[in-house]
Amino acid sequence: MLADIVEHLACPVCGQPLRLDPGALRCPDGHSFDVARQGYVSLLVGSRPPGTADSAEMVAARAAFLSAGHYAPLESALAEAVLAGHGESFSQSPDGGCTKAYGGSVRATAPVIVDAGAGTGHYAAAVLDAAGCGVAMAFDVSKHAVRRAARAHPRVGAFVADVWRRLPIGDGVADVVMNVFAPRNGPEFRRILRPGGRVVVVTPAPGHLSPLVEELGLLSVDADKERRVARSLEGFAEVERRVVAFGMALGPDEVRAVVGMGPSAWHVDEKELTEGIARVFAPNMPKKQEKVVTKAEFHLSTFEVTPDAR
Repeated sequence: MLADIVEHLACPVCGQPLRLDPGALRCPDGHSFDVARQGYVSLLVGSRPPGTADSAEMVAARAAFLSAGHYAPLESALAEAVLAGHGESFSQSPDGGCTKAYGGSVRATAPVIVDAGAGTGHYAAAVLDAAGCGVAMAFDVSKHAVRRAARAHPRVGAFVADVWRRLPIGDGVADVVMNVFAPRNGPEFRRILRPGGRVVVVTPAPGHLSPLVEELGLLSVDADKERRVARSLEGFAEVERRVVAFGMALGPDEVRAVVGMGPSAWHVDEKELTEGIARVFAPNMPKKQEKVVTKAEFHLSTFEVTPDAR
């Protein structure tokens, strides 16, 4: 809900705090941003969203695939990384409130998680469910995705914003920035993080979606991917990394969804994809396949601000 996150937002025009009035967010200088009936607000100003914003079809494919639970092991690993950091942890207190432990001391708080490039808000919802408390600020440049994110969880507040611009978020308000398969803006992440905050990044690993990548001619993971992640987070140090890998048994519709929800959707011809899926599940094979075992493989990394970057 926007009411849960408005205190952490900043006007994208002048940078002043925003307040939630009936039907709109407003700042003291009078800049106003209408709240859509779905419960989100667009804080993207100055130009149209980039052409790489996820389409309605991509968002629908992602919602269908994720809601089926295919990435459940990743969701669990992500929640663990977000909610259990170095020397601190979030937990629900006996009275239903929220606590955060720093070393040996505990104080009441509501952890603030920023999901940068949140898509449908699926991962933010999974983390909040695991935490039992706190709020998530979920933003994406695709309005189609943000419409779904606004309904993903009662404690998710969703808005349209571009990660490459100054974020409409106040200084030092976030405990954690989540970044799952999305671009990264290191300077802005540093600005919005509280002291001791961290960034948790998920990227596809080289074996992701094998053997579909080979059989359907999908985009493969760039060999320079990890170096590009490190460059995008200059001023951060990677303090932890793990590989999350598991198998998925996918039918034809699920294969189409996993292709359609990712970057290959921009590059694979629809006719060629249909023909490729037909080959994978060809009825004249020695043993007709109803499911194809597909590998999911990800890098899950935690970054902290280096002392000289503070």
